[in-house]
Formats: sequence, structure tokens, C-alpha cells
Amino acid sequence: MRFPLFVDAVSRRSGLSPDQSAGVARAVLRTLAERMTGEPTTDPTGYLPDELSDTAGDPFTSGPGDFLRRVGERAGVDEQTAGLGAAAVFATLREAVTVNEFRALVAGLPTAADGSIDPISGPDETWP
Repeated sequence: MRFPLFVDAVSRRSGLSPDQSAGVARAVLRTLAERMTGEPTTDPTGYLPDELSDTAGDPFTSGPGDFLRRVGERAGVDEQTAGLGAAAVFATLREAVTVNEFRALVAGLPTAADGSIDPISGPDETWP
């Protein structure tokens, strides 16, 4: 799937404009690349536009609030809009890649002590 088609799917799912969806999609994918641990740290999804594909890995272990804050700052939107866009990006990724590719993507995310994916750092935080 080419990036413009990816953005169209994100826009349909989120209800955001295509321009806003493109900005949020770039921000989510870049922030996701930073969130990844292990190699490779550049473009783990294969969907980053060329100008973003050289993202250096900068793993962080905080929860979804920090993730959405980073997405919002990068995309120039509030956290609620970042949450809508992030949910649409992840849903689109899940449909755009194979099950094994999506599992590999998720496997690259940091995990909690019990082995679960750890985007949530506290009981008051919820993931979109």
C-alpha cells in the first residue's frame, strides 16, 4: 500500500481531513519507530515516507499519554485528535500488512514484566 492510499484509509477511519490524517500518520509512524526496541530501528513498518525513513531509534518506556503527546506535538494536533488518528493508523496497519508482519511489529514493542505489551504505564491511562 502506497502512503497516499494509507492516508486515505486513515482519513476514512478517523474522520480527519486527508491533510490532518497525513500529518498524524507520519507522526504515529515516526513515534512508533522511536518506541521500537531492537533492530532495525529505521522504518519498522515500511510505511514511512522517504523523508522520515531515517528515524533513529529512541526507545522510551512511558505509556500511551506520552505516545499521544509526542504524536500531537509532531502533527500539530491535540491529544484527542492524536488518539483518533493513532487508532486509525494502527487499524490500517493491521489490515495493510500480513499477520506475521504485524506480529513482528508488535514483538518489537517494549513489554511489561509479565510479557504483555507495555504501552500502558498506569491504571488511569487507556490506549485508544
